[in-house]
Amino acid sequence: MFLQHGWADDNRAMLKLGEQLAIPGTEVVASSLNYVQTWLRIDPLIQEVEAIAQTTMARHPGIPLRIVGHSMGGLIWLEVLNRNPSWRANVHSLVLVGSPVGGADLGRILDPLQVGVGIAGDLGKNRKALAAHIAAIVPTLIIAGDLDGGSDGVVPVECTRFPHAQFVRLPGISHPALRSHSSVAATIREFWVGLQVGEAVVLDDVIHRLHAVPGMTDGHMRDFAKSKVLFHLKNGGTLRTWTNVFGVAHVFVADAEGTCRYAGFVGWLHNSDLQRAIANIHQDEHLSIQ
Repeated sequence: MFLQHGWADDNRAMLKLGEQLAIPGTEVVASSLNYVQTWLRIDPLIQEVEAIAQTTMARHPGIPLRIVGHSMGGLIWLEVLNRNPSWRANVHSLVLVGSPVGGADLGRILDPLQVGVGIAGDLGKNRKALAAHIAAIVPTLIIAGDLDGGSDGVVPVECTRFPHAQFVRLPGISHPALRSHSSVAATIREFWVGLQVGEAVVLDDVIHRLHAVPGMTDGHMRDFAKSKVLFHLKNGGTLRTWTNVFGVAHVFVADAEGTCRYAGFVGWLHNSDLQRAIANIHQDEHLSIQ
């Protein structure tokens, strides 16, 4: 069982999680990465985890792998599995705990032009397509904390979700607490029993198209109340928009009951891309309604 910590962290909390999860005969590998390096770039961290995994698997050829990554640790393992597609057949399951797969909004704020400013550029990268591809092959569970009705205090809930995976939201649990919380361990154990827990992530067409907008970042739902309806969707829902005081454009999708199902934003650089996508969605939805 591989457990990987994330940014600005060490392996102590993940070792505690491993103690709750390990069954007799399991070798627990919880690498502690260089603390300073976690502030710099992700690629050396990926290489280090890859090398440790390769050495471990050489000692236990053919033994199924269970992988748990918290925050950036989940992103590291997505990249490791992307670089080593032959490993996927031997992965029993992949669990991502509070991982900003869609690109951390904090990373986008620190690197608004996405030019690769240190670890911010790596954390701000959208890996949802990559994650969905892996989840179509490897049984994958997403666990998200929900501290304030839309995020775990650090990572927006929507940022963790992608197709083909199972999804569980744990209310009242913060990003740091997710590392070794008993509810996280219980959810993982339940998932391991039948590889089914929570809900399957299925994105409707409108949300899928918004995800494809260059620079789109999954946002917090707190600003949904400030948004205004732009037009109605064929499923009875609505597409809404709001622009904050800094001129950053936000877009929201609500269902027929008026509940927010998606929140996202783009920086100034990609505002025209968002407006084009909204215009195309409006045209298609209008034709469908007619």
